[in-house]
Amino acid sequence: MMLRIRSRDGLERVTVDNPHTTTVSELRRLIEHQLGIPTHNQTLSTNQNLLLSKSPEDLLRFTDMTNPNAPLSALNLGHGSIVFLAYDGERRVPGPAVFSPAGSFGRKMTMDDLIAKQMRVSRQENPHCELVSFDRDCANAFQHYVNDSLAFAVKRGGFMYGTVSEEGKVEVNFIYEPPQQGTEESLLFFRDPEEEKLVGAIAAGLGMRSVGFIFTQTVSQAKKDYTLSNREVLQAAEYHAESGLKEWVTAVVKLEVNEETGGADVHFEAFQMSDVCIRLFKEEWFDTDIKEDQDPKLSIMKKEVVVGVKDIKEVDNDFFLVVVKIFDHQGPLSTTFPIENRNTQVPMRALKNHLERTKNLPFVKRIADFHLLLVLARFLDLNADVPALTECIQTETTVPEGYQILIDSMASAA
Repeated sequence: MMLRIRSRDGLERVTVDNPHTTTVSELRRLIEHQLGIPTHNQTLSTNQNLLLSKSPEDLLRFTDMTNPNAPLSALNLGHGSIVFLAYDGERRVPGPAVFSPAGSFGRKMTMDDLIAKQMRVSRQENPHCELVSFDRDCANAFQHYVNDSLAFAVKRGGFMYGTVSEEGKVEVNFIYEPPQQGTEESLLFFRDPEEEKLVGAIAAGLGMRSVGFIFTQTVSQAKKDYTLSNREVLQAAEYHAESGLKEWVTAVVKLEVNEETGGADVHFEAFQMSDVCIRLFKEEWFDTDIKEDQDPKLSIMKKEVVVGVKDIKEVDNDFFLVVVKIFDHQGPLSTTFPIENRNTQVPMRALKNHLERTKNLPFVKRIADFHLLLVLARFLDLNADVPALTECIQTETTVPEGYQILIDSMASAA
């Protein structure tokens, strides 16, 4: 029987006799014999998140293969199953023969061959951002919609806006959801330049900017053994490259089974796409023509890259992910106004309802909601009115009476 062993070096294979008689302890000895990794230096798990661990403490969380006497069949491992392996230190991975620049039998290497030999893909240990902190209200508004209205059956996404500190701390204070169409496996944004111009003006007036991309994975994806699919890697890399922000964050929202209650909990994960991933995307190394039968946990390159000492075209997506710590905070904006580009259009009477519901608050607090400001911005001067209103919100000062009258009249006319 053949088991696939996935480590930071890529995918390798180990041959075992019988899953019913072979134990975890015997598998460790086979890995030592066949792959050259000492048994005491091995951490094994059937959970792919093992490969994202950053410290010895993280490794202790993976306990499913710590019983040395457990037979492999008890872990549902059979022919072709994947076991994830983490280890410390360096080792020499058997690879193809090394040729002189002229190649064997006189084959000459082209300039593309030479460049490909120099393109190395390895794990990036540290992100450029120290952490990402989500405003609780905007995070809840996003996850409640995909959970309650979409039941995580189709994908949903948005762009995160907030601030980046000098230390690299990213704070997300609102999420803009562009027009889009989601399926079980893919997410398509219908980018609206005019609407995004309004979003950018509101963010700038609030002292914020775009800081990341957020999307959901569906319940059908949760059954598959990848962190991000190849389609998701391409989309995340595209938006990261477009942003020009080294601290740009990619956030994933998904349902995870709660083993204690038997139910499912909404779970947030945050990553940065590695520097080499962004470089590969900008230089068009990725094969973007993804076939239906293609393994979603592997990204296909147009030319071979070097992973470890192997020249390969199929790269495990986990090589491109750098884990980012997640925190939360209470930001300066509310998220009680209806959110744009969902199943129904936001009617102007929503403005009237919102203002009536918040009439006991100071006017500046009543309009301190990005989604409300986006509705107002469609009818106001982008160069004068929007900056004036957002400055009041940012500095928490009184909104001039003229603007209050104007906004009240817009609500009354609905």
